[in-house]
Amino acid sequence: MKDSFSSVRTDEHSPIWQQCISRENSLYGRGNDIRSEFERDYTRLLHCLAYRRLKHKTQVFFAPHNDHICTRMEHVNHVASVSTTIAKHLGLNAELTEAIAIGHDIGHAPFGHAGEDILNSLMQQKDGRNAPKKFWHERNSLFFADFIETLPDPDGTEKCLDLTYAVRDGLICHCGEIDQQGLAPRSQVINLYDIKRPGTTNPFTWEGCVVKLSDKIAFLGRDIEDARSYHILDMASYRQLREIVDSTLGFAEDKGGSPAASRAHRSGRAVNTTVLINDMIVDLCAQSSPQKGLCFSEAYFRFIVELKKFSFANIYNNWRLIEFQNYAREVLGCIYRTLMQGQLYAQNGRMEHYLRYAPGLARTFIDWLIKYTNYHPHGDPNRKQVLRYETKEVFDINSTESYEKCVIEYISGMTDQYAISVFEEIISF
Repeated sequence: MKDSFSSVRTDEHSPIWQQCISRENSLYGRGNDIRSEFERDYTRLLHCLAYRRLKHKTQVFFAPHNDHICTRMEHVNHVASVSTTIAKHLGLNAELTEAIAIGHDIGHAPFGHAGEDILNSLMQQKDGRNAPKKFWHERNSLFFADFIETLPDPDGTEKCLDLTYAVRDGLICHCGEIDQQGLAPRSQVINLYDIKRPGTTNPFTWEGCVVKLSDKIAFLGRDIEDARSYHILDMASYRQLREIVDSTLGFAEDKGGSPAASRAHRSGRAVNTTVLINDMIVDLCAQSSPQKGLCFSEAYFRFIVELKKFSFANIYNNWRLIEFQNYAREVLGCIYRTLMQGQLYAQNGRMEHYLRYAPGLARTFIDWLIKYTNYHPHGDPNRKQVLRYETKEVFDINSTESYEKCVIEYISGMTDQYAISVFEEIISF
């Protein structure tokens, strides 16, 4: 219902307000700043380089040449649109919601979830198949926000973003792949780096919960639309979609259920992205309350579960995508092995010499080493001060484990196209 969550809104009247707006450091202050705390976070994320690179990162279909296929940036903007619409209707803080949404995927690897799995497998090679997941993009989004992404202060010195706790919490807790009814925030402030697995910890705010569910709403219909454009779905798949609509959303019409479900059922279309997103938003807003939590009607919850099953069976595991995943494994594996073999050169300040055959890779990786490690280029030991990088030494090049983490994080920031160009540069003679 309209404004039904206004009593639990994250604002100055909330008992958790001071905890939500807390920052560990200070990027810089402005004497004439007219923005709220969460508006500042939004613009910091909007201007950071990791957000800009999302326009060339995979959502589902890799390195698309079709301009109308969804990229990671478009997905992020869909999540922002869905979540702010819900937040405004329910009476929640739309500024906080939008800040979380715009930054929730800044730590995503190239090549989508396949790239995430590849980086994780590279880090797990020595630990066996049952080792805990080391690379997962929700945690990596928090890591990038805290330690990697920087903006210049008024004096031109690069400093980390220093986001509020509520936004940082929303980044790591946004996992939208978990089927969950009655979603509500947790009650305690925790050390966010104590979260060890994705999808196991609810956000601290209702706004973060809205983004978590909006992530699911945003990708379901759009992935099917893109699959149609690439002729991934055959006629049997379309018939299966029609059956899902009839057996799940048709239930609401038969039982006198929500108008949203009835309208979608009567539309005569298996899936229309804009209709589907609108109707899921309307259904969520109609069904949710602070007492019940954020939830869908029985019909729409069943529909979402069945639609996800359909997408995994008919889209995400399609043979064409699997073939590209094999290619992505070669691309990222080659870059990983190349950079790992250069650790001794990094320790001696001679990475330029080692990567002389790959000048494009050398330029960006050496800058990464200077900015985030204890690397000192031979003959230019003060390069970090010259570049005005006021960043911590996040990685230690003398530790193999830390150096591996450095390499993985560098690769995770690549776009699809850049990873492919670096791969081709490495293997070309």
